[in-house]
Amino acid sequence: MAEPKTYAFASWLFLRFLGFIYLVAFTSLAIQVRGLVGEKGILPASEFLAGKIRAGRKRFWQVPTLCWLNSSDEFLLFLSWGGAVLAGLLIVGVAPLVLLLFLWVFYLSLFNVGRVFLGYQWDVLLLEAGFLGIFLAPTQIWSGFLTITPPSPLILWLFWWLLFRLIFSSGLVKLRSGDRSWRGLTALRYHYATQPLPTPPAWYAYQLPLWFQKISTGLVLLIELIVPVLIFGPQPGRYVACGAFIGLMVMIEITGNYAFFNLLGIGLSLLLLDDAALEPVLVWLKGWGLDVDLTTPGVVWTGVTNAVGCIVALLSLEVVSASLLWPLPWPRPVQRLFEWLSPFHLVSAYGLFAVMTTERPEIIIEGSEDGENWRPYEFKWKPGAAKQAPRFVAPHQPRLDWQVWFAAIGYCEKHPWFVRFLARLQEGSRPVLKLLREDPFRGKPPRLIRAVVYDYRFTNWAERKQSGVWWQCERRGLYCRVLDSMDWQLGIGEKTSD
Repeated sequence: MAEPKTYAFASWLFLRFLGFIYLVAFTSLAIQVRGLVGEKGILPASEFLAGKIRAGRKRFWQVPTLCWLNSSDEFLLFLSWGGAVLAGLLIVGVAPLVLLLFLWVFYLSLFNVGRVFLGYQWDVLLLEAGFLGIFLAPTQIWSGFLTITPPSPLILWLFWWLLFRLIFSSGLVKLRSGDRSWRGLTALRYHYATQPLPTPPAWYAYQLPLWFQKISTGLVLLIELIVPVLIFGPQPGRYVACGAFIGLMVMIEITGNYAFFNLLGIGLSLLLLDDAALEPVLVWLKGWGLDVDLTTPGVVWTGVTNAVGCIVALLSLEVVSASLLWPLPWPRPVQRLFEWLSPFHLVSAYGLFAVMTTERPEIIIEGSEDGENWRPYEFKWKPGAAKQAPRFVAPHQPRLDWQVWFAAIGYCEKHPWFVRFLARLQEGSRPVLKLLREDPFRGKPPRLIRAVVYDYRFTNWAERKQSGVWWQCERRGLYCRVLDSMDWQLGIGEKTSD
């Protein structure tokens, strides 16, 4: 079991990580899904699917989702909580191959009706890693907790290739964007304060001197652009890459709330460790009386795995050529294969923070009965009151809070979901209000509602010592026009009641 350059136990460990990540992702969605895409949510899944009916039978392939069977709130909750239950069973080793297939289908179903609320890179990363994970699993229907299957060399290589693309692309897009803060090594000077949901340590990291921020930025670029090359070299290069990637993910986790992205990055990095490196963990498990059951897949399953692996490898080359290099002149049948498989998100492009935001506009939503006295709607996690400290929330992702951050750095016209959000608040939709910390109007929606943009910045040591506030806030102006309850007659949405 501890022979060098075999990765059986790393695969087992990765599947446990993947099960936990699925558990977090589905649970996080379950407590938000009604407010996001439920019948009285911001972007109802049923409305979205109804708009696709004109495509006829093609709609089932264009938008692959089990919600074609049922798009009710109850079914959305079934997919979310059901996925969480299946993920828990995967962690303990129950029918891993079957469960991984259902988990991928459930998450793809929610992803395709979630639209902007599930449009994050870690969502597509989970779909890609989750699909590959199906071909790492033991084929036994009832597998023990420590049933281990040596990975197919092709599937293992595809996981390494995925990790390479994830890390290297994140560095390359920073340089290709021409952003001055990355090229001048000043990006982290802004990042801690302008990222979507900073943590308390982010405030302290923001106070560090400029020379330290430049060194840190340079180190990030080094890890993202140089270290990935070690993935495809000999040991101990992969050990070095694993340590560097995990260190980067931990630092991101400490200073920012990025849902389960960091957990996925850590899980993928573990696949760089061969069984010799992980033998102490295996010995520790054996010390608890857990015996290893080493199995091998059958000839038929090995053939299926290799065939699927070749298709995924081809898809990944197309994505890389189109997103990072230049589009290749693929033969027409191959192009049609790409188009045919694209709705399933088997392979995706990656690259985080290509351009660093240097300011932090923050949207504050307020309601009023008379147009004179305005009361704010407080969000659960995004910055609001100046004295409210940033908090840890990952691996849970408050998806509405995240989307409001994106809305703030753009124009209202580019975010039509935002007006739907305000309309739902004005009608008093309970599922939507549950996404917020509290309802300032206690179930009696205001006649007027508005969104105001403020400039937020972290305070410094002196300002915080004097006033006790974490943020300095300065009003910029209205984000969109004031909405009156009469706006419902203008077609913003259809009034509903709970």
